[in-house]
Amino acid sequence: MRVIVCGAGQVGSSIASYLSRENNDVTVIDTDADVIADVNAHADVNSIIGSASNPDVLNNAGANDADMIIAVTNSDEVNMVACQIAHSLFNVPKKVARLRQAELRNSRWANLFSRAHMPIDVIVSPEAEVAKAVSMRLAVPGTTSVVPLAGKKAYLCGVICEEDCPVINTPLRQLRSLFPDIKAKILTIMRHGKAFVPEPDDQMLMWDEVFFLVESSQVERALSAFGHEEKKAHNVVIVGGGKIGHALLDEISENQKGMNVKIIEQNSDKTQELSEAYEDVIVLEADSLDRQVMEEVNISHVETLIAVTDNDETNILTSMMALQEGCERVIPLVNQTIYNSLTGSLGLGSVISPRAITVSSIMRHVRRGRVKAVHDVASNFAELLEIGVSESCSVLNTPIQDAGFPEGVVVAAIIRKDEVIIPDGDTIIRVDDLAIILAPTDHVSSVEKMFSAQVDIF
Repeated sequence: MRVIVCGAGQVGSSIASYLSRENNDVTVIDTDADVIADVNAHADVNSIIGSASNPDVLNNAGANDADMIIAVTNSDEVNMVACQIAHSLFNVPKKVARLRQAELRNSRWANLFSRAHMPIDVIVSPEAEVAKAVSMRLAVPGTTSVVPLAGKKAYLCGVICEEDCPVINTPLRQLRSLFPDIKAKILTIMRHGKAFVPEPDDQMLMWDEVFFLVESSQVERALSAFGHEEKKAHNVVIVGGGKIGHALLDEISENQKGMNVKIIEQNSDKTQELSEAYEDVIVLEADSLDRQVMEEVNISHVETLIAVTDNDETNILTSMMALQEGCERVIPLVNQTIYNSLTGSLGLGSVISPRAITVSSIMRHVRRGRVKAVHDVASNFAELLEIGVSESCSVLNTPIQDAGFPEGVVVAAIIRKDEVIIPDGDTIIRVDDLAIILAPTDHVSSVEKMFSAQVDIF
């Protein structure tokens, strides 16, 4: 598959690296020569220095033969024009654009992006995606991530094994006998910043982040087995009234009814705007690092503080202060990967990464053959693939243990009609099943071939 990635920032470079590892023909466009050099040093891609809104640049990037263009520059306008040119001049089949301006996503202007005007097939909003991710964590407290699978028949959940986790130092093979009625499967463990697929004799250690699949009706029971019995938040404090803060307030008002929300923002213009837009929200014009402000919001009675300012250090320090003052849970937004190794040791287990969320959102639209959905696991360590099983599938009617899956690949679940099956080695995959498979990134292509999934765009 030939893909043009416009913009070589954190999101663009991550997408380019991901696609190049899958043996796709990737060309990256950016106006910054230093950024292009950095991408070339870390990924097997072609690169062009120039503006993605220039037809000559797109032509030189191979737009005539491209299957997809992914426009993720820092300019909404450049992303829109790049997609328009890709459609009008080069007939690129699929066009994905990152758009930050909320006004452009207003349903009143939906016709703007129709095929007759400015045809963009997929619009991704980092702010909206982050808001959805936070909302899911509010709905399922105690998790570091929550992803619905197979139309919400199952969920991928991440949790931290804290001091009171009942299953610490227990071999995984014993979990089935300890919790025979829970339909769940542990898929990946993140330990000291490194992820791995555990073996049956492996144990979970304190402060491990564990990713597991669980049938939807048993999420609470599974979380309880890990020692997480947190109740849903009724009192929430948001720090930061920018685009993400706005998107989060909209998401909460729509999907988290009955929640008491306070928001802290230093900028007077933004606080005025927030006060006028959200009548049911208490808006404070203040510095979140002021302990008196923490007392004013009664932080010791707040279940969750969400820090989403534009400054990573402010988000981390505010979250640490909130925990010290008695807040039950914190969710800081952290952009810079340099802090990844620190947040766990600081007790900030549930961290939001806009880059990771945006990349994962975009990659869900790069579908191959019968792959219905793709979900990132443990910061690009692996993918969780939802794959429809056809009659041409090479593993059809074969016990999983005899199917020849590469080492580290896990058949996490089989969805058969409305039933969620947690398989073992003797389980047989049938026609029309939906297989949910964990594949480390090095083995994704092999798994796709086993399910006769050719690279495809639709």
